[in-house]
Amino acid sequence: MSKLKIKRGDNVIVTTGKKGLKGSTGEVIEVIKKEGKDPRVVVAGLNIVKKHVKPSASNPQGGITEKEASIHISNVALVGKDGKAIKIGYKIEGDKKVRINKKTGETL
Repeated sequence: MSKLKIKRGDNVIVTTGKKGLKGSTGEVIEVIKKEGKDPRVVVAGLNIVKKHVKPSASNPQGGITEKEASIHISNVALVGKDGKAIKIGYKIEGDKKVRINKKTGETL
């Protein structure tokens, strides 16, 4: 499995997808990386779906709840200081591997 360039806590912008999501920004809550499946990310406040929940001991009321659904990792990009999508590269500084903005060369 390949190394992912987007991590939890990064600020990302949605580049493609549903009309309401395109151009929206948010913070990555979770990166989902499963063997044999494409990587996906969950972004706070974006791609909200309604889920029907059956009553249970922990939730006796049941009903319809809203939660964030995952987005394919290729449909999001990191946001730079100017608010636009940026490409990420890697550079060795000392004995650490750090992420850099490919256009400006600054570390993230």
